[in-house]
Amino acid sequence: MAAQFWQGKKVFLTGHTGFKGSWLSLMLTMLGAEVRGFALAPDSNPNLFEEAKLGALIDSRLGDIRQAETLEACMQDFAPDIVLHLAAQAIVSTSYREPIATLATNVLGTAHVLEAIRKTPSVRAAVIVTTDKCYDNAETGQRFRETDPLGGKDPYSASKACAELVTASWRESFFTESDIEAGPAVIVTARAGNVIGGGDWSANRLVPDIMRAFAKGEPAAIRSPEAIRPWQHVLEPLSGYLLLAEHCSRDPAIARAWNFGPHDNDARPVKEIADTLAACWGGAANWQQTGSNPVKEAHSLRLDSSMARQVLGWQPQTDLQQALQWTADWYRQHAEGRPAADISREQIRNYFDHDHSKYRISQ
Repeated sequence: MAAQFWQGKKVFLTGHTGFKGSWLSLMLTMLGAEVRGFALAPDSNPNLFEEAKLGALIDSRLGDIRQAETLEACMQDFAPDIVLHLAAQAIVSTSYREPIATLATNVLGTAHVLEAIRKTPSVRAAVIVTTDKCYDNAETGQRFRETDPLGGKDPYSASKACAELVTASWRESFFTESDIEAGPAVIVTARAGNVIGGGDWSANRLVPDIMRAFAKGEPAAIRSPEAIRPWQHVLEPLSGYLLLAEHCSRDPAIARAWNFGPHDNDARPVKEIADTLAACWGGAANWQQTGSNPVKEAHSLRLDSSMARQVLGWQPQTDLQQALQWTADWYRQHAEGRPAADISREQIRNYFDHDHSKYRISQ
């Protein structure tokens, strides 16, 4: 990645009030980009968007991607160079309670974003973020590649598989001009694993639930300790999204789906995550299993990110132990009164300090 690429770039970011969106907003401002966010109000209290005071750093607009006209007007008025689409209903358990709302947000909402891009001539690149759960998972333990069949046995996974199909159809129907200077935007999708990191207070997510319990001095309740997921620090896929957007600006041939997963040996059972976080937290921190999982989820998920490594030069900069240590450190420092933005900026700089030659983040 080249920091100079982002200086002065106008970036339209959906989902900027969420966990990943808040981290990405902070990264983009540190890179010198001009950001307009479009999202619903934060869905938890506290939340990273407000704790990091991001409303003072970007042009934050509250809105719903299910409302096409409002979305289009907001994007066209801003005339962005790049669109990063992260807005979604992202919780599997919520998708069981609210399946229609999940489909409306993740499928129709994605179509609205694509239509808004089509009607905004300034856009040169767009990254549509989905999930590793979009694959048809036969529980073989295989690492999924971008060419594997899509599927979904729960409403959330199905909605993200549909978002992939919708994006592919719009790309083939409306974004096929090969001239990057004069033609339409280059559209890609990005599929990441389970992200962890400080500042996530969402309900029904493993790490926030564990951190809340440890902070109260209580054992964390774990539903599926044997489930295997591709765990990665939140900065890993976000760096991939930015790198992908940069490549879009100069190479239309990359208009397809991309995986951004952790090192192969960082796909671990939930119980190992809980054990490591307890050790990082210290004291009497522990966890206990609380019966069976009330919702149906895949047992094992693994991603093959070899294409991103070979074509984009992207690779994880942290391993799982470091990601978990950074996460525990973030929550502990925040509980001790350190400002969320300061903790996050420090971790962003430390992340990119792995390779000083390729990246510069402002102080």
